[in-house]
Amino acid sequence: MPKYNTLMSSNIVHRYFKKELEGSTIMVRVNPVHFKGTELVIDSRGRVESRDLEFDEAIFDDLAADDFKEASAMEFQLYASGLAGI
Repeated sequence: MPKYNTLMSSNIVHRYFKKELEGSTIMVRVNPVHFKGTELVIDSRGRVESRDLEFDEAIFDDLAADDFKEASAMEFQLYASGLAGI
């Protein structure tokens, strides 16, 4: 049974959010179990800045209050890997 518990703890489904600003886009990946994540800032030329973040339990309310919308995991991964915005 320990294998099952280990497997379950590694199968976290992250949530992704996006907000368009003047000339840039902010994308956020949130681990809803550990409240850690990554923020990508994509400028108008497609350059990406990334930073790791730690959140609290109110992160989803905060993102909604700041007008972030649910986003695509694929889009986030393309920018994070450098395959988009080239």
